[in-house]
Amino acid sequence: MPPAAPDFFADALRREIIRSEQQRMRALAIILAVLLAISLVVANVFNAYSERIFERDVPGWLPLVGMGPFLVYELGSLAFLRYRAARDRDFPRVARFANALIETSLPAVVIVTLSHYMDPVLVFSYWPPLLYFIFILLSTLRLDFWLSVWTGTVASVQQIVLVLWLVPLQPWGEIPEAAPLFHFSRSLIFFGCGLVAGYVAISLRSQFEKSVRAVVARDRVTNLFGQHVSPAVVDRLLATRADPPSEIRTVCVLFLDIRGFTAMTRRRSAEETVALLNSFFAEMIEVVDRNNGIINKFLGDGFMALFGAPLEDPSAARNALAAARGMIETVERWNGMHPGWALRIGIGVHLGPAVTGTVGSPQRKEYTVIGDTVNLAARLEQLTKEVGAQLLISQSVRDSTPCDGAVDLGPVAIRGYEEGVRVWRMA
Repeated sequence: MPPAAPDFFADALRREIIRSEQQRMRALAIILAVLLAISLVVANVFNAYSERIFERDVPGWLPLVGMGPFLVYELGSLAFLRYRAARDRDFPRVARFANALIETSLPAVVIVTLSHYMDPVLVFSYWPPLLYFIFILLSTLRLDFWLSVWTGTVASVQQIVLVLWLVPLQPWGEIPEAAPLFHFSRSLIFFGCGLVAGYVAISLRSQFEKSVRAVVARDRVTNLFGQHVSPAVVDRLLATRADPPSEIRTVCVLFLDIRGFTAMTRRRSAEETVALLNSFFAEMIEVVDRNNGIINKFLGDGFMALFGAPLEDPSAARNALAAARGMIETVERWNGMHPGWALRIGIGVHLGPAVTGTVGSPQRKEYTVIGDTVNLAARLEQLTKEVGAQLLISQSVRDSTPCDGAVDLGPVAIRGYEEGVRVWRMA
């Protein structure tokens, strides 16, 4: 049984999720570093401020003990994720939930620590509980609804547990900060924010999926048909959402070759030769695109173009003949503009049934056309040298579209064919 083809969409999406997770960790590490630096400055420089806020002297090293381990943990997690990403390995889902639990526990540690130096009621009115919002907000970059809900749930549960532990509640008292509802409402807000963050996360993931699908689909078309397919053809192929089927269909095949090009290259450098081919082929590609064809293969100093495949085209013969004539006109203009690089071409065109489909491995496939139709088109292009023509077509092309000015060369002996083949000269 052949191995299953790799799921390129799933791999691409997984990489995007890992990149988003790395962005989240970097942002959180920066926030923790800034928060740690500010806390150290306040604890060690602004002593007068500390004396007004705290009931006891706060050691200058306390922020390092409280927040330092979380910063080290975040940097270590980021390094570990990068390590796995470099080896194309995912971050286990269970580990992501555990990571969210550890990260979201930082505000709890800060709250418990500060409760030893100031009134616990004031701690919950101070800035540490607000840190939960940072973790909930950044959880959207996890691109996972349940991870965001989990973060909001952890924040909600931790906050109310700490209140029950540290704050002397007075259900019917006159102090708002000592009323259970005062704190329970904040926990409900944390949980609600987790739900909202989850919605944002799945929205971001949906946009990621759409972008990744579009890139994967376009890469699939490019891999099958090459980079020289016109945007209009690419859009039509993308609309099919599947590889072209393997089938026998009527196609019109065009072969083009530059005459005497090998001899010309002996007088030019490699850079000049490649630049010439690129410039010339760019104009030929434009002609093929304009006539609803695709260039299937480049063959050194020539190429094979298809009309009627992979997309159905009832006017394949007419479009191929129009493209051939457009190429001859383009070469004439080219020679007028580049007298030092005057070119001669030979073109063969044939219409007939052929086997079409994608061949190759799961990692690299290519759309191809196989059969006698392809062989005869190639033979016609080679025949142009012998008869001194620029453009030869087969009888099937002559029968399928008006061919004004066609000259009947009669049955011509062609290598590989027992009987003569009726050939028409167009130029």
